[in-house]
Amino acid sequence: MAETRPTATVKPVTSVQAKKSSNIISLIAPVACLIGGYIIWRFILGAGSNFGVGSENGGFWPERDAPKTALSKMYLGGIIVPILIGTFLTMLTFVIERFMTISKANGTGNNADFIRKVQYHLANKNVDAALAECDKQKGSVGNVMKAGLHRYKDMVNNHELSSEQKVMAIQKEVEEATSLELPMLEKNLVFLSTIASIATLLGLLGTVLGMIRSFSALGEDSGGGAAASKLSVGISEALYNTALGIGTSAFAIIFYNIFTTKIDGITYGIDESGFTLTQSFASLYK
Repeated sequence: MAETRPTATVKPVTSVQAKKSSNIISLIAPVACLIGGYIIWRFILGAGSNFGVGSENGGFWPERDAPKTALSKMYLGGIIVPILIGTFLTMLTFVIERFMTISKANGTGNNADFIRKVQYHLANKNVDAALAECDKQKGSVGNVMKAGLHRYKDMVNNHELSSEQKVMAIQKEVEEATSLELPMLEKNLVFLSTIASIATLLGLLGTVLGMIRSFSALGEDSGGGAAASKLSVGISEALYNTALGIGTSAFAIIFYNIFTTKIDGITYGIDESGFTLTQSFASLYK
């Protein structure tokens, strides 16, 4: 009987290593920012020197009146104001964090130029030069391309697998590298999208509560013109909540869209990297 040789299969070994990353900022930042929001509201905006009338009665929400500055009027907007300030600080924290992460993921140069250089080196069958370009580029596209090139180099020297199996091995390596890079890019964007949704609602809630207080005071006061003046001041103070909520929401939406656009560009570069590797290998090493 003729001896049959087992069909070679693609080894599941991968050069891609899982990245160890801590998401501690997502746990600490919101709480720290809310505490910071209260400190700003209570001890900076609500400082006794900013008001003509006031006392330290009320514990964490001392009584204040006759604000001397426009910012100190924000203190009279109510207890929702420190929450809104904390929400704004949280938004600002994650904007900075995402900006730093995505800037690093973009790499040191233009991704389109980088891919063209790699294509040139692969066309000349110079895989080492292509790897050197990855070391220069860095970033998500560079990392995915580098992982794929290592497998590409292994497949060039592999004489057991068929051409189709080699291409599949390269494609699988790229997919595994991509699956590790994309979560890092999209992490914490949920905070911006959530803040964009709830900041306006929190602002409206603060405004409604402030107007309830104002109309309640109006019902207790029968001073005519003085009561009407007090009502208008109360409504003005309540509207600080709306302004804070809308402003925070607007900034969150703007930066969320900026970051998702940048991530889409990086994702396109990653997809183009995988296509470049598989097509190059298929055409040069049939």
